[in-house]
Amino acid sequence: MTDLFDRRRLLQALAVAGASGLLPAGFSPAEAAGSLTLGAPETFSFEGLKATAAQLSAQPYTAPRQPDPAVVSKIDYENWGKITFNTDSSLFANGPGQFPVTFFHIGKFFPKSVEMYAVEKGQARPIVYSQAMFDMPADSPAKQLEQGIGFAGFRIQEPRDGSLDWRKNDWAAFLGAAYFRAIGELFQYGLSARGVAVNTAVADRDEEFPDFTRFYIEAPTTNDTIVINALLEGPSLTGAYRFTMTRAKGVTMAIDHTLNIRKDIARLGIAPITTMYWFSETVKQTGIDWRPEVHDSDGLSLWTGTGERIWRPLNNPERTTASAFADRSPRGFGTDQRDRVFDHYQDGVFYDKRPSLWVEPGGDWGQGAVQLIEIPTDDEIHDNVVATWVPAEPATAGKAFAFTYKLYWQADEPFPTSLARCVATRMGRGGQPGLPRPAGVRKFMVEFLGGPLATLPFGVKPEAVLSTSRGHFTPYLYTEAVPDGLAGHWRAQFDLVVEGTDPVELRCHLKNDNEVLTEIWAFQYHPF
Repeated sequence: MTDLFDRRRLLQALAVAGASGLLPAGFSPAEAAGSLTLGAPETFSFEGLKATAAQLSAQPYTAPRQPDPAVVSKIDYENWGKITFNTDSSLFANGPGQFPVTFFHIGKFFPKSVEMYAVEKGQARPIVYSQAMFDMPADSPAKQLEQGIGFAGFRIQEPRDGSLDWRKNDWAAFLGAAYFRAIGELFQYGLSARGVAVNTAVADRDEEFPDFTRFYIEAPTTNDTIVINALLEGPSLTGAYRFTMTRAKGVTMAIDHTLNIRKDIARLGIAPITTMYWFSETVKQTGIDWRPEVHDSDGLSLWTGTGERIWRPLNNPERTTASAFADRSPRGFGTDQRDRVFDHYQDGVFYDKRPSLWVEPGGDWGQGAVQLIEIPTDDEIHDNVVATWVPAEPATAGKAFAFTYKLYWQADEPFPTSLARCVATRMGRGGQPGLPRPAGVRKFMVEFLGGPLATLPFGVKPEAVLSTSRGHFTPYLYTEAVPDGLAGHWRAQFDLVVEGTDPVELRCHLKNDNEVLTEIWAFQYHPF
């Protein structure tokens, strides 16, 4: 199975589930808000959670509990959408901190039970599922489920004293396997992150989707931060995670996690990003859809250990492809939504506001590669693109891995390059206007904006530096300022001659004398 995640499940979950305090010291159930009830306390620490994960990795894998499948299968989108969380039962509804926590009900597409705990002063108490926490129709299939079945996931609401109604607005959600999301500074959900990726797009193995099986939600001690601890379990590994999440400009998550390998893993993905790219102005089939573009992200951005800045536009290939960008001690990577013009999408789901997601490694990640996996899709409901760090060290049974990193959910990269950035990739038939267009020749128009291009002296024309893995360029090559009045907006135009349908790796950047003016445009062209 490939990582073709049905994003409609999660997007509808975030949209139709009811919007959704920590409790006073002592966690007295009698003082709990609404119908929130807590069980008996047990000692908790992140170090203890890591020890638990290590112990579980030496034991046979046990799949998460699933309440009565015959009943849960009846809780489809229509029935699930009618079940709304009663926000009076929110964790932290009355503080401490500013962020109430609400919960998702189990349903057909999220059938696994996830344990939730409230943590304060080193004590964890289980949050007990009760139907009274949810508003549901009298004839809802969920009424047939027993008490104490657990939850499907949770989300973190906006501040109680903020400008938005916290009962109707949230800023982070954990739902389904090890997937989680956050909104950016434009107040829009989009792409997803995951705790780990296991054997994504490996030819002779099925991909595994480990689950977060327990969440330990700590009582906030500041007004802008909340800490979540999580246990991850899967057939090939276990893990312990600590998320320190800050709501400010967008969302920042500082993540500390350890992984314990149960079985050999061919491709272990660290800090995986999962996003959707269907089509854009670069490649669009005639009449495929009424909209000009449909994507959550339009490219992969890389900041290598040697300082190179690379932009790789995304593809929707005819077959699954994996591209590796070998590196040592990477400074960061992420998938961006750079095109912020509404008219380029024309859609009320606001693709122009989807967040970009940047991974900033903590410490030295050593040798490995950022791997980009692109899976064919013919619809926007699938998250068909994965970007992840794959360590060079083999993930063999018995090993343990520890990584720290930060995730920045923002409109743009948190550490943008000072160079001009690529803002568009366009293709057309090769050759010159007014002359017969030769077969097997593809024209490329690559646009860059900003940086040193904006201060080029009048009359100075930058030079395009090109390379290709196969085929050759024609002499028809030039650069020009884009005639739109924007300072520093230039484009390189060139023709590529290539035979066959195998992918072609292209690179382009602009320079003036020996000065590099732009980031590197690195594109995988699929001849057609």
